[in-house]
This record gives sequence, structure tokens and C-alpha cells, in this order.
Amino acid sequence: MGYAAARGGLDAILAAEELMRAKRDGGSSPPLEVGQVTERLNLAVDRVMGEAGLWAPELAARALRQAEGDVIEAAHLLRAYRSTRPRLTAGLVTDPDELEMLRRIVPAYRVPPGPQLLGRTLDYVGRLLDDGTQGHEPQRLTVSRPEPNGAGRNGRAHGPGGEEARPRPGRLLGLLRAQGMIRDRRRDDDPEPYDVTRDPVRPGVPRSARLSVMARAETGALVNLWYRNILGPDGYIHEITLGEVRHGRLPVRVTHPVTGQPVRVGSVRVTEVEAIEDLDGPDEDRGLFDVGYGMCLGHNERKAIAMANLDIAVERDGGRSPLEQSVLLTTDGLDASGFLEHLKLPHYVTFRSMADRKAAVRAAREEAEVAG
Repeated sequence: MGYAAARGGLDAILAAEELMRAKRDGGSSPPLEVGQVTERLNLAVDRVMGEAGLWAPELAARALRQAEGDVIEAAHLLRAYRSTRPRLTAGLVTDPDELEMLRRIVPAYRVPPGPQLLGRTLDYVGRLLDDGTQGHEPQRLTVSRPEPNGAGRNGRAHGPGGEEARPRPGRLLGLLRAQGMIRDRRRDDDPEPYDVTRDPVRPGVPRSARLSVMARAETGALVNLWYRNILGPDGYIHEITLGEVRHGRLPVRVTHPVTGQPVRVGSVRVTEVEAIEDLDGPDEDRGLFDVGYGMCLGHNERKAIAMANLDIAVERDGGRSPLEQSVLLTTDGLDASGFLEHLKLPHYVTFRSMADRKAAVRAAREEAEVAG
């Protein structure tokens, strides 16, 4: 839609776009290389891929550079590109237990089954602004401390050379399930997951649709919705315990077109969270816990944690409030920002109509006052 009210019409629009390019591509500093963005701004790249729903680090880096660091705009660019690509095949189902772990923490247990792998994290450092004199030389740091029972150890953090994947320990959820403490929501059948890119979502869709929507949701919107949900009517925050937080690589497999056998074609990094909630409602079994699940592309623990908690919240709510509708319809950053930004486009016809109605109301009121 052209901005017809702008002087110059199309010429003004083209000039505005040229100003954007000149600001982005000009300047006194060297232009950003794609490799710099993927290596130095990897968390932003991961977030763009997650919100776009496409694993393509180099394309995400290019989109982030083109959008001048605007994550939502970059996700929009990447999702638009994704819509132009043909679907050649469908990936085979991957078991999350195949995760080649780079990080695993178990907040619910002091000494959990399997290792605690701290991996790359800023959870334990002070928020002090770097003065620019550090962080330019490659560093390698190794930290290892056996747990008291010998069951696990802290992770090993690497420098720019990369991270070392770890063995695949059992899940805390398996231990709780063996003790009969978990409400089991597993299904006996194996339905196809709901494709939110092809079918609209409305309240009442299966759990796979809710999880898919949240996996592509804007991180801030999901965190905000989670925060509002855990703030109880008494004004106090009702916390949920995290069972596990994992980050690692999952294999991607397809069926070979010639042999018909599964073949690995690559891997994607994901963040996976299992959240534990105490069942304490009047109609709930107070002898059990419930578990929520979250998984998203890249390393984005905020999103996965909010996702797992909202998964439980929607299940427990059972449609009594608009929570599911909010999860499904208000957390997509592209939808929300698109609606917001369209307000900058011409709306003078709509406003003129409203102004005419106001004038008519005032004129009718004045006539009534004169007649009375």
C-alpha cells in the first residue's frame, strides 16, 4: 500500500528506502560479515531462527544484518523466504532422548541422576558491563567437579573452538515416573503433529498445535504471558519447579529416495525444558505432579521455560479462561507487530469518517438543545 499522503508519492517511498540502505551499508566501520554475526551474535541468530521456524544460521544472520538488529523484522524476512521454498520431503520423527547435550541442568535435585553440565551460561556472573579490554583472545576453560555420589559432574566450557557434546543420561522425569509420582498424559496412539503453517489454530486444537505455536512465538510475548499467568489472585508469584533444562543437537533424518532407509542429513540445536507443577486443585490428584514440556530451535532458555509452564497452565485451565486463546492468537511476534505497524499506513479515510460522525452527533445535540 503506497503512502499516498506523502508528498512525491512513489518517489518519496523509494527515497526513504534508499536512506535505510545508506545508513545500514554505509558508515566508517567495516561492514558486518555473515560469519561475524553467526559467531558473535549467536543467541540473536538462534532467536531469529526460532521465531521464523526455520533452521538456517547463515540466512538468519543475513536477515539480522539486513534488519539492522531488529529481531522481529529479521524473523519476518526469514519466514517470508521460507514460504517461497518447496517442501521436498518430511523429516522422520526424532526421539528427544537422542539429544547430544551441550548443557543440562536439573534445578529440582541437588544430586540428580546423570551429570549436571553447565555448558555456556551467564547464570552465575554479575551483570557488569565489559570495558572493551577483555574477550578478544580465544580462551579455553575446563571445570570439573565430581558430585558427592559420583553420579555426575559439572560441564566443560570451551572457547571459540566450540562445545563438546556429552553422553545422553536418563531423565529426571523417568525417575519420578518410576516412583508413580507423575500424572501420565502420554497417548497410546501416535497422531500426526498439527501443522500450524498450513491450518489455522483456534482454541480446542490438540496439544501439538499449542506447542508448535509457542515454539515460533515471540520470546518476549511468551515470557510476558507466562509471568501474568503465574501471578496469582493473591498478588504473589506461584512458582513452578523446573525438572530439567537441556541444550544440544538433535539429528535430522529423512527417508532415502532410493533405498527407502532412514538417513541422517544434518542436525539442529534445540533447547528442551520439562517443568514440574504441584497438583493442588480441588479436582486434582494431590498425590501426583504434572509435567509441562517446551522445545524450541536454538539456545533460548527463556522461551522454552515459559513454553513448558504455559503447557501445564493451559492443561490445568481446561478452557475456563481465555488463556489458551491468548497462547494461540496473541504470541506470534509477526502477527502482533504487523498489526501494530500497519497503523503507520494511511488511515485518513477511516479517521475522516469518524470525525464526520462526531460532527453529526454534536450537531444533533445542538439542535436538540435549541428545540428544547
